[in-house]
Amino acid sequence: MPVWLREHSWRQTLTAVYLSLPLRGARATPANIFCSEQYLKVSIPPFLFEAILYAPIDDTNSSAKIGNGNIFFTLYKKEPAMWDSLTLANADKEKLQYLRERAVLKAHEKAKEETEAKKITKQEHKKYALEATMKLEEAERKRIEDLKEKERQKVAKELELWKNQQKNGDKYKSIQKKGEIHQEIEPLKEKKSEKINKTQIPNEGASKTRLKSTKGCLGSCSIFSQNLKEEQLPAPRAAATIKVNFTPRVFPTALRESRVAEEEEWLHKQAEARRIINSDLSELEDLKEEEKNPDWLKDKGNKMFAMGDYLGAVNAYNLAVRLNNKLPLLYLNRAACHLKLRNLHKAIEDSSKALELLTPPVPDNESARVKAHVRRGTAFCQLELYTEGLQDYEAALKIDPRNKNIEKDAEKIRHLIQGTMQSS
Repeated sequence: MPVWLREHSWRQTLTAVYLSLPLRGARATPANIFCSEQYLKVSIPPFLFEAILYAPIDDTNSSAKIGNGNIFFTLYKKEPAMWDSLTLANADKEKLQYLRERAVLKAHEKAKEETEAKKITKQEHKKYALEATMKLEEAERKRIEDLKEKERQKVAKELELWKNQQKNGDKYKSIQKKGEIHQEIEPLKEKKSEKINKTQIPNEGASKTRLKSTKGCLGSCSIFSQNLKEEQLPAPRAAATIKVNFTPRVFPTALRESRVAEEEEWLHKQAEARRIINSDLSELEDLKEEEKNPDWLKDKGNKMFAMGDYLGAVNAYNLAVRLNNKLPLLYLNRAACHLKLRNLHKAIEDSSKALELLTPPVPDNESARVKAHVRRGTAFCQLELYTEGLQDYEAALKIDPRNKNIEKDAEKIRHLIQGTMQSS
């Protein structure tokens, strides 16, 4: 049954009504308040306040403020007038029920209208955004077309200029050839006139001169005919295929770009993994290809650990270790699972194995070494071997001296050791 809130105070002016409602320690939110033209309701279970107002109000501009254990309403009247009371007096139950249902129905209709208005506004915004995007795309397309047209005109002008230069060059060559032919014809004319003059003066060597002149004419004519021949282009070269033989390699990179030591190590690891997979282990026969990958198994174990399935994570790490026992993160993660399962001795063994593999100590494996020391130290402390646990925590602090959490845990272990010594 609800507890009705009867205590309230109100005052009014010609245009507004100010109502103060105490909450009696309850915590109110705007969702607990419902207000319409003539109906006001505050529902904060188990408290309930309900009022059928004396006259209609402007519920759109009216407001409510929550603070100091009260709700302060500012209700603006639709028509300026002084009310005789806050609520409608002398109203029977049927009228109150009718006014209540009408207020709720109006609120639903108003909410529906607001939803439709928001939907229409959202559609208009989408339409406007689409139109704006289309305009931008059209402007960009036009700009690209203009750039293409300008480039096309520029290329056409350059081509026309090149054609004119070729025509001028051909004309110059033809004029030059005509000048050369004219220069060759002039000596021939001079020689011919000399022969005519010599034939008019008879002497003993006339026949010899005639023969020599004819020979010279034949020679000059042959040179002239050779110069008149057109230049012939050489025949195109025959096509051939060049074969290149490459040194066979496992890796796609060239030999000059490779790192032989790293490649040999990788090949050795792959061969070792294949040897283990192809061995007579019954549990590996039914595995898929991806399940035979230690990295895939490590990721699967990490996901199981995050979900709280520590036993499943241990099984995944166990199989990954059988495939590749040189990955320190497998032992480190399995140590965390053993800590959760309270397998403390196994956690110490896995942490120690991880520290053996995390050598030499370099900046890249600092975080892993810190985790290994902390997990082994935690396992020692849970076995009440506080001295050994403190040694691991101090080793972790040497690697990461700024880690405040490790420093606090180490201080707690020191206090435990001191307390144990005093009690003994």
